[in-house]
Amino acid sequence: MKYLVIAVIFSASILSCTNQKGYDTILRNGTVYDGKGGTPYTADIGINADTIAFIGDLENVTSINEVDAKGMAVSPGFINMLSWANESLIEDGRSQSDIRQGVTLEVMGEGWSMGPLNEKLKKQLHESQGDIKYTIEWNTCGEYLSFLEKKGVSCNVASFVGATTLRMNIIGEDNRDPTPAELDSMKALVKQAMEEGVMGVSSSLIYPPAFFAKTNELVELCKVASSYGGSYISHMRSEGDKLQEAVEELIMIAKLANIHAEIYHLKAAGKDNWSKMDSVINRIES
Repeated sequence: MKYLVIAVIFSASILSCTNQKGYDTILRNGTVYDGKGGTPYTADIGINADTIAFIGDLENVTSINEVDAKGMAVSPGFINMLSWANESLIEDGRSQSDIRQGVTLEVMGEGWSMGPLNEKLKKQLHESQGDIKYTIEWNTCGEYLSFLEKKGVSCNVASFVGATTLRMNIIGEDNRDPTPAELDSMKALVKQAMEEGVMGVSSSLIYPPAFFAKTNELVELCKVASSYGGSYISHMRSEGDKLQEAVEELIMIAKLANIHAEIYHLKAAGKDNWSKMDSVINRIES
């Protein structure tokens, strides 16, 4: 999604190249990798505030802030799709370890998200804090993201709402199916999260209590996210002996919920399973 947005900005900028104005920052002579898969090219980039305003030749335009990018790669910011910066950004919003590697968007929520939180989960989160101590001033996932924004972070932040978090809000850590009423409550939490702007539903089905959730439960949660244009992303139930079955479950959820689905890290663990990878990739691409 990030790359598509940048690509649109690039196109608009090139069309307006005849009307060159001053820019807050100019990156000169960088090798541009624009994220569209084409051949890299040398260009100047004009930036105003947080927007790429021009790409091309700015030889006759100056700026008080100029960077000589000759011999350097210039690209849209990288996306950390599996970020666990939940607490580190509370401690230090500068995000230097990722920013200095070109990561500009942190996407959180691999099965567990920083909201929604009932009082029991707040207590557990507080008691599990390590070196980083903080006051939990939010209840929902959206409120957590707003908390980070208000506190100040240098990177962009986004999150999925975790299926584990949803389950623990309503069922706790019990190994059982939700009742119809409990499932409705979980779906209501997904609705709330989607309306707050989360990206969709995530799961981490290889860990307890997440793996207590059966496929139909995940389908119902994903149907809500799908109605808002959200996605489903999963750390699947198996990355080893049951890898192919885990992929089939993800595909089934995507079809039944009519939702775009992603796999967090696709791998075949264990030498005996390495040969499965070709068939898994072919299945995903079919």
